[in-house]
Amino acid sequence: MPQLILDDGTRFTGQSFGAQVAAAGEVVFNTAMTGYPESLTDPSYKGQILVLTYPLIGNYGVPGRVIKEQLSIYFESDHIHISGLVVAGYTAEYSHWNALDSLSDWLKEHNVPGICGIDTRALTKLLRERGTMLGKLVQNDPGEIEMYDPNQVNLVDLVSCREPVLYGGKNVPVGSAADNVAGSASGSDDLRILLVDCGVKNNIIRCLVGLGATVIRVPWNHDFTRDNYDGLVISNGPGDPQQCLITIGHLKKALLQDRPIFGICLGNQLLSIAGGANTYKLKYGHRGYNQPVLKVGTNRAYITSQNHGFAVDNNTLGNDWKPLFVNLNDHTNEGIHHRTKPFFSTQFHPEASGGPTDTKFLFNDFISLVRKFKSGIPYDPQGR
Repeated sequence: MPQLILDDGTRFTGQSFGAQVAAAGEVVFNTAMTGYPESLTDPSYKGQILVLTYPLIGNYGVPGRVIKEQLSIYFESDHIHISGLVVAGYTAEYSHWNALDSLSDWLKEHNVPGICGIDTRALTKLLRERGTMLGKLVQNDPGEIEMYDPNQVNLVDLVSCREPVLYGGKNVPVGSAADNVAGSASGSDDLRILLVDCGVKNNIIRCLVGLGATVIRVPWNHDFTRDNYDGLVISNGPGDPQQCLITIGHLKKALLQDRPIFGICLGNQLLSIAGGANTYKLKYGHRGYNQPVLKVGTNRAYITSQNHGFAVDNNTLGNDWKPLFVNLNDHTNEGIHHRTKPFFSTQFHPEASGGPTDTKFLFNDFISLVRKFKSGIPYDPQGR
């Protein structure tokens, strides 16, 4: 019988759907009610067995593989990144106007196993009490696969692009080296946004291009300190931020300049470490569409989408940095900003797809900073 086996020996028996294979990874839960196509294709879930707490999954199937301007319309990347899927109730009979096939068939297409008939309430309570655990999905023999800790490897290197990719812009060639890309139209009116891909979600690119930016996506270990750009974005991504020491080293150099920087999710952690702060692993992480955050120094609260297992220690922020947002559930860090330079980041996802979109305005804020920088207008810290 198909089973989910946790590293403390706890076993949950259910029914199999998706690919009939074994899988191992870190077991995490997501509290969203909808959006499984987006979640399963989020690179931040690389190496993880995802538990969906909402009891009804699969009823609207999976949309078509429609590509527009090099990006999938309905997914956050070009393939499923989770190692396995755990749900309480799987619905094989789906109905939706843009559905192409079932969730089970889609999982089979990407060789990802699923298990249903699991008491996900009991499993989630266990993960909340014990914290994130390692686990494995097996079809018959418990010994058919070993436990696997994805945090011991550089997951970012597994999900980042290998060559520069251009989005938006006008007649800008993409060469084999990113310095050719970023420097090829320095006199253009376009805003040149260099996006460091640590496992970027497609909607981050859509948001930037939609605001008129030319986006140059580069690998996580690319030395962007040599490139010509107007603004820098550090994307989301999976795993322990300490695995990205190369990116952190490049960020330290970028902090000596004045070009605007925007970090998202893992990008928040990497920017914080580059600025001198420490990070730590959360007990069970923040994953879902319903995390409330407060903008520090105001009474403004926002509902956000999140997916991370590590957090920034506010107590270790240097004198040049201040917390920008705080989580209203557990008071953990949700973003930082520099006191005198146009650098800021968020731990949550302002590009959230499919929502909420309460904080999408942060992309406008960033683009505004980039336009002012390119026009030679001095940065006003009070404007944050």
